[in-house]
Amino acid sequence: MTEQMSRIALASRPTGAPEAENFRLETQPIPTAGEGEVIVKTHYMSLDPYMRGRMDDAKSYAAPVPVGGTMEGGGVGEVIASNSPLFKPGDYAFGMLGWATHACVPAKELRKLDPNMGPLTAALGVLGMPGFTGWHGLTAYGQPKAGETLVVAAATGPVGSMVGQLAKLAGLRVVGIAGGAEKCAIATDTFGFDACLDHRAYETATELRADLKDACPDGIDIYFENVGGKVLEAVMPLMNNFGRIPVCGMISWYNAGGLGAGASEAGLTAPGLWRSVLVKFLSVNGFIISNHFDRYPDFLKEVGPKVASGEIRFLEDIAEGLENAPAAFMSMLKGGNTGKQIVKLI
Repeated sequence: MTEQMSRIALASRPTGAPEAENFRLETQPIPTAGEGEVIVKTHYMSLDPYMRGRMDDAKSYAAPVPVGGTMEGGGVGEVIASNSPLFKPGDYAFGMLGWATHACVPAKELRKLDPNMGPLTAALGVLGMPGFTGWHGLTAYGQPKAGETLVVAAATGPVGSMVGQLAKLAGLRVVGIAGGAEKCAIATDTFGFDACLDHRAYETATELRADLKDACPDGIDIYFENVGGKVLEAVMPLMNNFGRIPVCGMISWYNAGGLGAGASEAGLTAPGLWRSVLVKFLSVNGFIISNHFDRYPDFLKEVGPKVASGEIRFLEDIAEGLENAPAAFMSMLKGGNTGKQIVKLI
């Protein structure tokens, strides 16, 4: 009898927020590794906001997941079969394994992991794509300088917490924005932010802006953009001349199609935005981290020791079981996670 695997397939494309009916749990035979390929048994898989965009059939920087295809995502696990000299059974690896218990992947697309260097889950969060995203966006485009003020939303997530902690280490005032009093306390008490505002406590951007102004008495020099929406509207009038805005994500708009639908309802008109960019001499840089992995070794060299020493802290929110991945994903998109959202498969 052929050994079986499980996967989560995209059953249908969502309209607005994803629902349970958009996902389907399936069982199928584990594939056989072809030339240069390996079979990985997934131990942990990552859930990230960008995956919502992959569910839409819309032009973007990457192809959408086809209906019936395996949901896309990074994972870490053990090599159980190899048809490549790069890996042997028993090795551990990170790769785009998808929402599945097993994956057949070209060996050249995997990164070998040393399980003695820390928990495997770190490769999905603090020392993986999210942590690297925060480091690259801040250093390349934020260009932090001691004495400046930085604001970052989704402050307790793996990207926001990395940005804020690195900025604090560089001598900046760091103000976070998060969803809920508990997360705001984590931002200040665990991650060392100077202040954190609960965006859920404000009905309008105007109300949020008033308290944000008090938290940033010298204005805002760097806004690390993760969310868009009400937060962006609150921040823009407080940006200082020559401020920098690394644009990493727009999670508040993802369920509206991912391209900013609903922005006009949020009060963000294109003329108003562009006028702020012009008259305040702002630098706005959008980036997709997959274009910058040539810097990944530098990230590990700089940040790895800080994680090992405890200078950089991290939180993980681990759900159990592949079958629970859709619920964890839908909750994450609404801010239900605390820290990096991961699913444990074994």
